[in-house]
Amino acid sequence: MYLNSVQIIGFIGKDPERRQARANDAAFTLFSVATQRSWKNADDEWASKTEWHRVVAWNSLGERVAASLNQGDHILVEGTLVSSSYEREYGKGKKATTVKHTVWQIRADSIRKLNRGEKEPEAIASGSAAPSDSQSTAAQEIPF
Repeated sequence: MYLNSVQIIGFIGKDPERRQARANDAAFTLFSVATQRSWKNADDEWASKTEWHRVVAWNSLGERVAASLNQGDHILVEGTLVSSSYEREYGKGKKATTVKHTVWQIRADSIRKLNRGEKEPEAIASGSAAPSDSQSTAAQEIPF
């Protein structure tokens, strides 16, 4: 069995763009999402890096994204990681070089707009209710 599943939380870089596929005229929506990671470097100072992710949403999901999301929206994207390759020729004449490029993107299965002001839900053990006051404190600290 194989697994190809991606989840990212980030901000939309610019307004989603509606496009048509060349091969079959299928409509899709394309946009980019910025995520950021932070770490302490060797000098014990904080450093960070922003990564840009290309996201494509097909069919009715793409229509809803184009109609309701804008640049700067905070979103959760769930989907699969897909690649496409193409060849491009650089230069002319005897020194022309053909280079193969691979582009990675996330094919969205679901997209959820996040409210930056909403409080994170408290984690509850799977299939059980929140512990009652009569249960021990150690039982309440179990992370799963």
